[in-house]
Amino acid sequence: MEIKRRMSRQIHIGSVAIGGGAPVSVQSMTNTDTRDWRSTVAQIERLEDAGCEIVRVAVPDEQAVEAVSKIKKSIRLPLIADIHFDFRLAIGAMRAGADAIRINPGNIGGPEKLLKVIEAARERQAPVRIGVNSGSVEKDLLAKYGHPTPEAMVESALRHIRFFEDNDFGLIKVSLKSSDVLDTISSYRLLADKTDYPFHLGVTEAGTVVGGAVKSALGIGLLLLEGIGDTLRVSLTAAPEEEMFVAWSILRALKLRKRGVELVSCPTCGRTEIDLIPMVQRAEDLLKKVKTPLKVAVMGCVVNGPGEAREADVGIAGGRGQGILFKKGMRGEKVPEDQLLDRLLSEIEKMTGEKI
Repeated sequence: MEIKRRMSRQIHIGSVAIGGGAPVSVQSMTNTDTRDWRSTVAQIERLEDAGCEIVRVAVPDEQAVEAVSKIKKSIRLPLIADIHFDFRLAIGAMRAGADAIRINPGNIGGPEKLLKVIEAARERQAPVRIGVNSGSVEKDLLAKYGHPTPEAMVESALRHIRFFEDNDFGLIKVSLKSSDVLDTISSYRLLADKTDYPFHLGVTEAGTVVGGAVKSALGIGLLLLEGIGDTLRVSLTAAPEEEMFVAWSILRALKLRKRGVELVSCPTCGRTEIDLIPMVQRAEDLLKKVKTPLKVAVMGCVVNGPGEAREADVGIAGGRGQGILFKKGMRGEKVPEDQLLDRLLSEIEKMTGEKI
């Protein structure tokens, strides 16, 4: 199955193309204090290594604006400044070198102040993300709809889009984030029929690693399956690096991007004759470091194990106290259980040239 993507306008954030058929890009946001620019740079470097392609930092005050300049000079990734409440911070961040900004136009201080942000963005040709969140929909729309419904969020977004267009600025992308998966999906679907601007996907306040991954896989994944979405962030209450693992897993599962290891493993049953669960957990943790696209199978019995291992680039099928190594569909040697994981990792290192 090939996903037919919604054709949107194309913008660029630094060197990364967004929309217009460009690959769906992966973003994250630092959780360091931006004013501590060295710690922020260190985290950005870890994110880049984990697969982040665009990074966003919070800019809550003038001291953070000053740090943006130092951060930008020290990193390779395109940098987005995340602004709320104070239009002067948005202008300052762009002048400090931010490649783009994210604002919620509804809380930036009114039309006159928003116009000043647009003028600064036009001067620097810096794209602006119009970020509508369910938690900050304008009061008149809440009164009209009763609560932040998808219709309220879309009307809010269109209101802001018209303001930007009326002021001759089109370097925008749009997000409609809710912690409710179904509301998120409905909002993007509604807006997709009304505009061709690129979309930034995400389920906001998604939760911890497991719960947040489930919500994100459903909310982001279903939209991507329908061809909706140009860039994304998986929001987790966890280290930002964990967001990268989930984001790339979603894109890989939909065959939209290739990066890293797709790990296939069985759920275990009464036929399992090796201690598979800790082996798989250890393998997953170590294989997060691998950037080369690779399918790896770690199977626990002789029923489905050999078949899955043959279909993988490399895999093991467990038996009683041992396992069989498969490479590129070919059955290899038998390996004792206590050596299986090391043998598998060694083979992956040979295939990829990457140290695990």
